[in-house]
Amino acid sequence: MEGISLSPVGNAGNVLKKEQTKINTPYEAQQNFATVLKESMNKVNETQVASDDLTTRLANGEDVELHSVMIASQKASITMQATLEVRNKVVEAYQEMMRMSI
Repeated sequence: MEGISLSPVGNAGNVLKKEQTKINTPYEAQQNFATVLKESMNKVNETQVASDDLTTRLANGEDVELHSVMIASQKASITMQATLEVRNKVVEAYQEMMRMSI
């Protein structure tokens, strides 16, 4: 298990720490959010591609450890599930804001 490292999907924590020290315009905030979102989606895609690559190599009979394939598959699955949960929470928050009366 020493070869396995879990890292955050994105660098949202670093961006948030930087952004708390200065005041942003709405445009800058939108751009920062878009950047964090894009980087996070790219990380999720990378884990999916790595899992697919290892699975294909195993199916083709190449010298790939079965446990490496299973670990990559689980990492891809977990990152996708986490991404979907974040999306669900964002949609829920948006719907709640739309229901608020002004």
